[in-house]
Amino acid sequence: MSDPAPSNHGVPVMWMRGGTSKGGYFLAKDLPADNAVRDCFLLRAMGSPDPRQIDGMGGGDTLTSKVAIVRKSTRPGINVDYLFLQVFVDQALVSDAQNCGNILAGVGHFAIERGLVAPQGDRTRVTIHMENTGQIAIATLPTPGGKPAYGGDAQIDGVPGTAAPVALEFRDTAGSSCGALLPSGKAVDVIEGVACTLIDNGMPCIVMRAQDVGATGYESRDALDAATDLKARVEAIRRAAGARMNLGGVAEKTVPKMMLIAPPRMGGAITVRSFIPHRAHASIGVFGAVSVATACLTEGSPAAAIAEIDEGRKLTLSVEHPTGEMSCIMERDESGTVIGAGLLRTARKLMDGTIFA
Repeated sequence: MSDPAPSNHGVPVMWMRGGTSKGGYFLAKDLPADNAVRDCFLLRAMGSPDPRQIDGMGGGDTLTSKVAIVRKSTRPGINVDYLFLQVFVDQALVSDAQNCGNILAGVGHFAIERGLVAPQGDRTRVTIHMENTGQIAIATLPTPGGKPAYGGDAQIDGVPGTAAPVALEFRDTAGSSCGALLPSGKAVDVIEGVACTLIDNGMPCIVMRAQDVGATGYESRDALDAATDLKARVEAIRRAAGARMNLGGVAEKTVPKMMLIAPPRMGGAITVRSFIPHRAHASIGVFGAVSVATACLTEGSPAAAIAEIDEGRKLTLSVEHPTGEMSCIMERDESGTVIGAGLLRTARKLMDGTIFA
C-alpha cells in the first residue's frame, strides 16, 4: 500500500461516538472509489501506523480508530448501506472483515443529518444493510422536531454521563462471517486442550472458560494486556480455530474475537473478558456480546454450563464486562433456537467538518 503525500484536499466527515467506540462517519461519495486509495487516505486521516496516532484523528486505541462509510441504499425496504472499516493503530492496515455494532449506533443519526433518511415524527426507524456481512439492522432513535436528539437519560456502561437512547434490532445475523451459527457443527470443540464454542451470531467468536487458560475472568484490562503467557496461549487457540470457522488463516485478521468467560458476580448472566483479538477490550463489542449471549443459550456449551439465565422465549441476558454490563434481549423459537437479538446503545455527534490527509 503506497503512502501518498499529504493533500490540501479536504473531505467532509462527522466524528461521532457510537456506543463505546468512536470514529469518522463518511458519505461513500466523498471518499475515493478505489479501495486502495481510500485506505491510504483513511490511514493518514487516523495517523496510522503510529502507537499514538499523533499525526491524525485516531486516539491510539482500536476502539477510537474506526470508520463508517454510508450511502443511500437501492435495496428494497432498506434505507442505507453501512460499511465498517477498522483502521489499525500500529500497522498500515484497514480491514472490512467484521461488523461493528457500536459504530452502528450512530449510523441512523448520520443518515438523517446528511439527508439520506427523512425523520418520521418523534421517533425514526432507520433500516441498515451492513455491507461487511450482508445482514440487516434496525436503529430506532428519537427525532423530536425533525432532528436527531443526542441528549437524554439513557446510560450505558463504558461511557460517562447519559445520552438519548438508540434501540438496535438484529435479525438473521447467524453465520454472518462463518456461514453458520456453529461453523464446526458442534457446541464444543477441543482446541489446544481447551473446550471452546466456535460461534458467529454477528461476530465470529471463540468462547472458553477463563480458568481453562489460566485466568479468572475477573481481571482488569491492563492486567490481561500484561499477561503475555496467557495472550500467547489464547492466540494459539485462535489460529488453530481459523480453519474450523471457515475463516482460513487468521494470523493477520481481526477475527475471530476471543471470549474468556466466568460465572457472573454482579447479578448478570455471565462475565466476559474479551480479546479483540490481540488487546483486551475495555468493555465488549455489541456483536461479541450477542454471540456470547447466544452461546449461553446453546445446550452443551461451556457458557451454558456456567450462565445464570431465566426460562422463556424472550429474555434479557446481562453480559458483565470490565467496565459494567451489556444487556442483550434475546428471542428464541419453540425449539430454543435464537431467532433475534436487540440491545440499547447511545451515540453523540462530536464534530462535523472537513478532514485533511
